[in-house]
Amino acid sequence: MTSFRRTTYLLLSLFVFGFFCSFYAEAQRVRGKRMRGGEKTDSLHRDSVALDSLGMDSLAVDTTKKKEPLDAPVIYEASDSIVFTKDGYAHLYGEGKVNYQNIELTSAVITMNMDSSTVFAKGVADTTGVETGTPIFKDGETPYESKIMRYNFKTKKGFINNIVTQQGEGYVTSEEGKKGADDEIYMRHGKYTTCDNHEHPHFYLRLSMAKVRPKKNVVFGPAQLVVEDVPLPIAVPFGFFPFNSSYSSGFIMPTYMDDSSRGFGLAEGGYYFAISDIMDLKMTGDIFTKGSWRLSGLTNYNKRYKYSGTLQADYQVTKTGDKGMPDYAVAKDFKIVWNHRQDAKASPNSTFSASVNFSTSSYERSNINNLYNSQLLTQNTKTSSISYSRSFPDIGLTLSGTTNIAQTMRDSSIAVTLPDLNISLSRLFPFKRKKAAGEERWYEKISLSYTGRLTNSIRTKDDRLFKAGLSEWEIISLSALLLLCSNICRLILR
Repeated sequence: MTSFRRTTYLLLSLFVFGFFCSFYAEAQRVRGKRMRGGEKTDSLHRDSVALDSLGMDSLAVDTTKKKEPLDAPVIYEASDSIVFTKDGYAHLYGEGKVNYQNIELTSAVITMNMDSSTVFAKGVADTTGVETGTPIFKDGETPYESKIMRYNFKTKKGFINNIVTQQGEGYVTSEEGKKGADDEIYMRHGKYTTCDNHEHPHFYLRLSMAKVRPKKNVVFGPAQLVVEDVPLPIAVPFGFFPFNSSYSSGFIMPTYMDDSSRGFGLAEGGYYFAISDIMDLKMTGDIFTKGSWRLSGLTNYNKRYKYSGTLQADYQVTKTGDKGMPDYAVAKDFKIVWNHRQDAKASPNSTFSASVNFSTSSYERSNINNLYNSQLLTQNTKTSSISYSRSFPDIGLTLSGTTNIAQTMRDSSIAVTLPDLNISLSRLFPFKRKKAAGEERWYEKISLSYTGRLTNSIRTKDDRLFKAGLSEWEIISLSALLLLCSNICRLILR
């Protein structure tokens, strides 16, 4: 074989050998990939030594999660049945009750998670579709009514749907509510009303957002007044209702009223001013759809060991009938009630008292709050009196003045005495010596006393009281001067 052929065979052999080597390497690489992919599912290809559990430190990693225990035991009961499941749930059916510390939850259906310390409560619907046994949650002395409730005993937080709670003289309801750890309630789409029918109130404040602190206050965002499901153009950007028992100012929610002659209205709504420790002021008013309205102010004052009393002033405009019709009428009335008492120890030499109950003759008949008060409607007479007296012990002088008003509601007549003055000077001896020496002289026995009275009175109709001239008033002046001379007569007879 020539050298050329040997060289050719050698190169060809090397080429074939290199080709098979590269093919074998590629085959091994693909096989390795397949084997590594199979390790994910094939446990036989795992390294048993690397995964030997004996080589792991069991103390280094604790796979068991420790449960935080509650501060007190949870006591639960049900009238129908209690069903426990393997996943740590307890289902209470039929008047279920759960107690934890000062928390109490009652509902027709209650589900408790023993591991997470959470409860879920809801009512059941009867055959007519009416839901009964709805959850009632009570934290301390504050109860909450709802339809669905979720609560966590550890965090003291929960979610409440369709919540109803009474705060002060009103009810606070909300479609969505969240209870905080400090017993506060955060609400969305809520209502505040003083109507007893809180499920469908005749009037209420629609609250977009609110925060309720039980027995303390309610702070709310934009709110709008709604009457008979009709939103009125009366809104406030924010508001505050205090419910604490301490002395403080706050709003007075009105009551809904319906009158055939006045229309729909809100009565006795306003604001209470806590001015000071000795004085307060309550401003209330009424308003009706047919134009009638009333404004009232009531103040109470009390200064210890000095005086005390109440003062009320009302003014009302009553519109009856339709404007432009023959039966249309407008009545303007007012009323003043004043009671003042003075402590007898405050001023021994002077006294002041007042007992005033004065009003126009048609006030009691026009006031809507007196429609069901037969005693006020049938009241025929009213009397008022204001008196003041002052004494001067050093000279024996006493001054007193009285104002008397008598009203007859049947014929609108009024009798006023303004004023009724009385002057009284006790017996005195003008000629008696300050330092007596020897026998008493005859002129020293002369005594003198004086009494006088001045009255100014009128009798007329109540609508002419402030229009009457001085000529209609009757003035009476009486005085007497008495000189006691009994001792002088005795001397003459001797």
